[in-house]
Amino acid sequence: MNGAESRRDDVVVVGGGLAGCEAAYQLAQRGLRVRLVEMKPHKRTPAQTSDRLAELVCSNSLRGAALSNAVGLLKEELRRVGSLALRCADETSVPAGGALAVDRERFAEAMTRSIESHPRIAVERREVTEIPAERPAILATGPLTSDALAASLAAAVGAEHLAYYDAIAPIVSADSIDWSRVWKQSRYGKGGAVRGERAAPAEGAARPEPTAPPPEDAAERRDDAEAGDEAYVNCPFDEAQYKAFVRALVASEKVEARDFEEVRYFEGCLPCEVMAARGEQTLAFGPMKPVGLTDPRTGRRPYAVLQLRPEDEAATAYNLVGFQTRMKYAEQLRVFRMVPGLEEAEFLRMGSVHRNTFVDAPALLGPAMELRALPGVHLAGQISGVEGYVESAAAGFVCAILLAQRLRNEPLRPPPPTTALGGILTHLGRKQPSSYQPSNITWAHIAPLDPAHGKLRKRARYEAMAERALRDLDAWWAAG
Repeated sequence: MNGAESRRDDVVVVGGGLAGCEAAYQLAQRGLRVRLVEMKPHKRTPAQTSDRLAELVCSNSLRGAALSNAVGLLKEELRRVGSLALRCADETSVPAGGALAVDRERFAEAMTRSIESHPRIAVERREVTEIPAERPAILATGPLTSDALAASLAAAVGAEHLAYYDAIAPIVSADSIDWSRVWKQSRYGKGGAVRGERAAPAEGAARPEPTAPPPEDAAERRDDAEAGDEAYVNCPFDEAQYKAFVRALVASEKVEARDFEEVRYFEGCLPCEVMAARGEQTLAFGPMKPVGLTDPRTGRRPYAVLQLRPEDEAATAYNLVGFQTRMKYAEQLRVFRMVPGLEEAEFLRMGSVHRNTFVDAPALLGPAMELRALPGVHLAGQISGVEGYVESAAAGFVCAILLAQRLRNEPLRPPPPTTALGGILTHLGRKQPSSYQPSNITWAHIAPLDPAHGKLRKRARYEAMAERALRDLDAWWAAG
């Protein structure tokens, strides 16, 4: 602990991930004393490997950077309002074309150093097994909240407490890749941003033919191509190789959930074998789609590709993009070594399945991200139902700002709903037709343009929304 044992803290923050660190930092910057409690190194989740704060699972987790992308707008907003996470991300970024990728170790080191050296933050290393009695408190324990604390939260909020499962992809050593069988190229020359995948066709449907880039994306793709960015490594499959690979995924032995656990995957992060089981062509229309890629050895588009993405600035390790998995480790070695170029791959990290815990935010949280059933207890990050590292940091930021306003006896002034930061609150408060599900930031979370703008094409509409968002954000921030 880096503070005096006898001091009285204004706020307790539980969890040293992006949301907890961002919340603690923003509160401390506003003159409040914060005790940040993190259970590492005494206990770790299945996804954690180091004792640093703000540990990331993969390098490219901060996603697209363009302002025509909702998460790109969210990052720019966070920069403008002094986000610790975005400052550290920019300082430790690695080349990724249209995305913001970071060197994971350097990022975590920068975040840890900033938190531990702050004069108004005391870091305490221990597991919190029940909701703190000290108030106010922020729970920012992330998707892998410990069993004991999750049980305490479930007892407090009742049946609305939910849990589902997520998965992480393997990482291979760069030295073990057969570079004679692979090549570097980003789709359409766009290095970094992995676009949302189209829905898979019905079984037996025709494969997609190459098409010209949509007009609204042509300039962006041309700019990236001229920059010469080659952020991805491509492992090409012919038809026979692809179908054998899919059969192996489907037939592989998986880690099964315990009898009392209900597995509910986030649709944006499905295990590869779950996608494969949905139909032979599902992966070819998803993470293995070959569109926008040309194998320089043949001059043709391959039947399918598995892409690899650098894990660090020196590109000593690569992540299997889109290949989160719950296969047993021995099966991962067998199946993934069927990938062209990975026949002798050294796996630095195996894929794994892990639980993700969150609450029904629209039913349980008030306007200051406070549990209605437990006044003074606030939730931030993925436990509230946001999805993604950027969104988690944003939720920590917003929670801290609103709590600081309340502690100063000021009226609550949330970010405008026209901004991406305001969109975080929109998602947390929006009741869904069925059960509440976590979500990344999307344009649907941000207030639409005034009809006076007329009918705009998608890219122009998003750029107009981003321009309005930054204008409204600057006015909100200046008035604070």
